[in-house]
Amino acid sequence: MQSPVKNHNMFPRSELSRGHLDHHNESSARPPSRQKCQTHFNNHQGPENRWMPSSIPPYTSGPPVTNSRKRQHSANTVHNAYITKRQRVESFHSDETFPSFESRPLLQHHCPPQQATSGLSHGTTANVCKYSSPPPYMLGQVPKSPPTPTSLESYTNDKMSAQMVELFEACQQQLSDLHRKETYRARLQKDIQSLYPAARLYLTGSTMSGLGCRSSDADLCLVSNIAKYDEVIDVLSSLLRLFRTLAYVDRVLLIRAKVPILRFKDRGCNLEFDLNVNNTVGIRNTFLLRSYTHADIRIRPLMLVIKKWARHCEINDASKGTLSSYTLALMALNYLQIVKPPVLPSLQRDHPAYFHPSLDLDMVPDRCHCVPRYNSKNQSSLGDLFLGFLKYYWSKFRWDKQIISVREGRTFPKTQSSDWRTKFICVEEPFERRNVARAVYEKARFDTIKAKFAESYRILNEKKDLNSLLPIRAIIDKELAGR
Repeated sequence: MQSPVKNHNMFPRSELSRGHLDHHNESSARPPSRQKCQTHFNNHQGPENRWMPSSIPPYTSGPPVTNSRKRQHSANTVHNAYITKRQRVESFHSDETFPSFESRPLLQHHCPPQQATSGLSHGTTANVCKYSSPPPYMLGQVPKSPPTPTSLESYTNDKMSAQMVELFEACQQQLSDLHRKETYRARLQKDIQSLYPAARLYLTGSTMSGLGCRSSDADLCLVSNIAKYDEVIDVLSSLLRLFRTLAYVDRVLLIRAKVPILRFKDRGCNLEFDLNVNNTVGIRNTFLLRSYTHADIRIRPLMLVIKKWARHCEINDASKGTLSSYTLALMALNYLQIVKPPVLPSLQRDHPAYFHPSLDLDMVPDRCHCVPRYNSKNQSSLGDLFLGFLKYYWSKFRWDKQIISVREGRTFPKTQSSDWRTKFICVEEPFERRNVARAVYEKARFDTIKAKFAESYRILNEKKDLNSLLPIRAIIDKELAGR
């Protein structure tokens, strides 16, 4: 049996390459004393990387971090390549941060093409590295991104845009929310490792992509060296029994779906978690979305408003035959790629090495910081982009003939394959290339979705007031009350 994983960072280093990672075994001795290093990145384009011991301080409750608070950053410091780190990606409007997975630092000036990695992908088992020691390009510092806009002010020159920023500021995930989830994840991983010592538990989804709200639940991915569906069910069944003995876990439920999950709540704050096993594509698409949120300052506010709009219209629930939040995010990104001039490029097309489906999981988070900022010529306000999104899917997009592809940065015709041809809405998953909108299988639900786009565009185009679509004050009050 393997020794337990000692790291409890949000993305612990894999120990599963042929039973372990060669470059993270006992021969890779760490220095006797740990140091700290901070590397400041310009605004929201890059993280403030704090190199610190692998354990994190216990979360202490307190008031949410306010938007007016400032951080002090130290000057660049020389660091040792073997010091463990936790990355923190700064929000551009608050002190919200996104601790990322532990990883070794990258070159100071550039990130090289993908090195030899292999392993199963697409939601089966974790991909593993095959080099025997840390490659040379992992021994420098993470590169700084170019300067980027620090404010949304230039994109909020109308009433609707200002309302969107108000909603975003009030509802976006705060540092206190993130710390609560991370502390819970670390505690849960420690208990899980009593059964599966080599397993690693990752936070994924909107918590880590930058698209989370204060009320957002948390997604967890448990990475282990199993692959078969029956084995996954066995693991989840064992965890079900374990979780029912833990005082801080409540209402545990095993859901036997295509991707089976354990759903449970934190007994202390009623926060809901969904835990899957080896659905590693969720880790990859989490950091793809995070890369897009870094590409333009308007992405996160726009995405949050789109999600709140869809939720208010009752078309944002895949379990009820409508659109998942992930599907909505891909639809929004694809619109921003297609609009003229484009707000976003296709990151997978322009930087394929950084988003390769077989890229080792430990390298995934750092790759999103290697992608250079996209300087869009499109200076549309937030309100105009939201209105354009509604209009595009009401009157321009051909639901019966087109497939949405963020991977390609375009749409393409439906093929003769029944996987696409017979579906009402076709949205390609950027890594697995399956249809993530397949939950919309009833024509009545499909018609409702189209009608909501049409109705919302007509109202908003006439009123130019977000309150005509959404009860902004009520949504904000509900968001704050929930946390």
